[in-house]
Amino acid sequence: MLIFPAIDIYEGCAVRLLRGDFRDMTVYSRDPVEVARDFLEKGAEWVHIVDLEGAKTDGNPNFDVAVRIKKETGLKCEIGGGIRSLSSIDRYLSAGFDRVILGTVATDPAFVGEAVSEFGNRLAAGVDARNGNVATHGWTRDSGENYIEFCRKVSGMGIGTIIATNISRDGAMMGVDTEFFRTLKENVDADIIASGGVSSMTDIVKLKELDMYGAIVGKAYYTGTVDLKEAIEASK
Repeated sequence: MLIFPAIDIYEGCAVRLLRGDFRDMTVYSRDPVEVARDFLEKGAEWVHIVDLEGAKTDGNPNFDVAVRIKKETGLKCEIGGGIRSLSSIDRYLSAGFDRVILGTVATDPAFVGEAVSEFGNRLAAGVDARNGNVATHGWTRDSGENYIEFCRKVSGMGIGTIIATNISRDGAMMGVDTEFFRTLKENVDADIIASGGVSSMTDIVKLKELDMYGAIVGKAYYTGTVDLKEAIEASK
């Protein structure tokens, strides 16, 4: 299992939200590049980056910061947030990013088909679930579509990696919802990256036992409740 330490960027800072609420934001660092350097020192191979401003308002307002993370650390990078056009996908991939995450725009089958045709396995779908339904636009809207059915649909269209978030656990330090991820694993033919709720080494072990492709470590890293180096070693 791969560990994906996370950097959520808002106004150029590394921040975390509680359950996706922009009114409940904590700034952990004003230099996300330094955070990524620490990931590298602790043995990370990947970094999971989200442009929270982009997710909320469209566009890529933190593009330059994200590019600095990629260029100055050499880490493999996946990026999401506000990526809702083919030109935006191409912009990130041309800048050296390894994977682009389709969030809100993944609810548009025609767009997904065109994107997969052009960019293939360099795409992932970010599937964020609240009360069983997919949330969009920076988690501010309910699509009304069941998250399992949605994951099946995008997988069937050629998206091979799905980053699944249980919003109710995200940033809440409550532990992972193992049934949420077990159900996805059993019903969806894709590489599943688990997001939301990792708060201890026990959660890392649980996700590894479920044979997840990857696990995102966010707030637990910033608060020190999970030692990133230890988590990476335990996941191997």
